[in-house]
Amino acid sequence: MSSTARHCASRPSEGWTEPMGWLRRVLGERLPEELGTRLAADEHVLAWTRVGTGGYLAVTALGLWVPDGGGQRRIGWDLVSKAVWRGDALTVTEAEVTGQAGRALVLADREPARLVLPRPGRIPHLVRQRVEGSIRSRYRKELPGGGAWFVLRKVPGADGVVLQVRPDPGAEVTALADMAQEAAEKLAGGPQ
Repeated sequence: MSSTARHCASRPSEGWTEPMGWLRRVLGERLPEELGTRLAADEHVLAWTRVGTGGYLAVTALGLWVPDGGGQRRIGWDLVSKAVWRGDALTVTEAEVTGQAGRALVLADREPARLVLPRPGRIPHLVRQRVEGSIRSRYRKELPGGGAWFVLRKVPGADGVVLQVRPDPGAEVTALADMAQEAAEKLAGGPQ
């Protein structure tokens, strides 16, 4: 018996002894049905994992699937304000549309959700790549009592971009519509 065969025979075979275990190790686990049935017709999962508190987290071209109550929901990449990987957890800050200022959608951040991922795999890398990839350009404008970020973002599954504005808490927002026009011009490279 060769030394390689002897070494392999002496080690426990994590999943290799069960029928089709080797195939599962090569292809990965089957996507959970509760996640697969929620996907759009042309949506494909790039990576997924179980969340420590229950449910699943999955990355697709259209967004980040997260546990929600007893099910799953997708957050579009254009509405992920921030995603931070630290230790064994991904903390996701989702934005919600609270109004409109000129051509810009006004956003406010929800409370961050901390998702413990015992086996993250490629998830942190893919999330960072998708969030950063959705941002086309950004512009900061100071306001009385704070400031605001104007961001051009690609909307997953759609052509073109959307202008978003995220004012700082406490910032005076009455002039946002005029500023949105100015920001749109600066982000696009000139008057429109």
